[in-house]
Amino acid sequence: MRKTDFVFWAFLTMTGLAGATTVLNVTQTYSANSPNSELYRQLDLFGDVFERVRSDYVEKPDDTMLIENAINGMLAALDPHSSYMSPKNYRDMQVQTRGEFGGLGIEVTMENGIVKVVAPIDDTPASRAGIQANDLITHLDNEQISGLTLEQAVEKMRGPVNTPITLTVVRKGRDEAFDVKIVRDFIRINAVKARTEGDIAYLKVTTFNEQTHANLVKAMDGLKKEIGPDKLRGIVLDLRNNPGGLLDQAIAVSDDFLDRGVIVLTKGRNNEETQRAQARPGDTAEGKPIVVLINGGSASASEIVAGALKDHKRATVIGTRSFGKGSVQTIIPLGANGAIRLTTARYYTPSNRSIQAKGIDPDIVIEQELPDELKGKTAEKPRGEASLRGHLRGEGEKDPAKATETEGADTEGTEVKEEPKEESGSSAYVPKEPEKDTQLQFALKFLRGEATGETVAKPAMPPPGAEASDKPVPN
Repeated sequence: MRKTDFVFWAFLTMTGLAGATTVLNVTQTYSANSPNSELYRQLDLFGDVFERVRSDYVEKPDDTMLIENAINGMLAALDPHSSYMSPKNYRDMQVQTRGEFGGLGIEVTMENGIVKVVAPIDDTPASRAGIQANDLITHLDNEQISGLTLEQAVEKMRGPVNTPITLTVVRKGRDEAFDVKIVRDFIRINAVKARTEGDIAYLKVTTFNEQTHANLVKAMDGLKKEIGPDKLRGIVLDLRNNPGGLLDQAIAVSDDFLDRGVIVLTKGRNNEETQRAQARPGDTAEGKPIVVLINGGSASASEIVAGALKDHKRATVIGTRSFGKGSVQTIIPLGANGAIRLTTARYYTPSNRSIQAKGIDPDIVIEQELPDELKGKTAEKPRGEASLRGHLRGEGEKDPAKATETEGADTEGTEVKEEPKEESGSSAYVPKEPEKDTQLQFALKFLRGEATGETVAKPAMPPPGAEASDKPVPN
């Protein structure tokens, strides 16, 4: 009997100890996670709202749409450039950055609900089939285009290589519409348009996709041969209205004209995330003078190139202040669920100046006057990064919506350092006719020594250790 009592009490004691240990562990676990308790409550709130919308909304909602919009809303609240990409949008983005796809080879726009051909691209299925500028495309495979957006029409014209499509075309001078059957082929978008301006090489970079660096080197070699290396007076690198693109291509293009030194710095949340890109020996322009043209439509990768060449005094920047998008977006794939575009760092020029919400100021400001028919139809103040709602603040800038501890405090006797004010963007109008292009014509005269301009932005000091050298849619 005594043995039985001993076993009973021993079991009871061990159970009590085990229970106390469990309670202690749970308490410690809760205490360790208590900082996240508010987060979990917010996630519970989201779940409650989601279920209430699904059950009580006047019409049955699409669950996928609700989730995608919730994710996009979270990312869009961070800054204007972070976003969620659905699987389709992710694929479209990859096509855009690759610069090649299966399609017809025409640049199109939308006019009164009808797709209008801006121009066929040379040596493509569309040009070989006889498609001409100003043709109107009314049907695709006998289905009306009316009611589709331009993007939807372009998506239908693109497709796998070697697959056919029939376009119904209306052409001025012909009484009736006619059909043109075209077989899709690989279309490569040339991101660089080049021509000679007498003894000056003109290079227009329209975007920074995977083909940009290779296109620029090829174009530059061709222009040097056409003009003659001894007769080449200089280069105009036109980055106006270039919205940017791939970081590595901006670095490669900058490197094409630099022999050494830092090209760009990217700084993330932590100091150890700072990265710098260095130029390698070799200047495709062989030391010839360069003018870089920028305006309010020059953003991101364009600003990296302009900032690098300006800081190293390798080029004279002419035009108006750039857009001011100085942030790095990283594409993070989500498997079959698309991807997110997340802002992960800021750009800095070689002299350690932040581009974000400030842009690149030209060495010589040349304003392009608007034609009479456009005066009064454009916004009074051109939009730049600094005017975007929720934009990422520039370095040293305070969010006016957030109060600081020093506001209202007695600062007598204390020197208050005033940070540069955020300001970016300018006019982005560029006339189609080169002879009416004030900025281009000034650049040509400047390179020939026929014009000079008042410097409105002090030349940046080279960074330590760096030596300074003396939209139509395609388918």
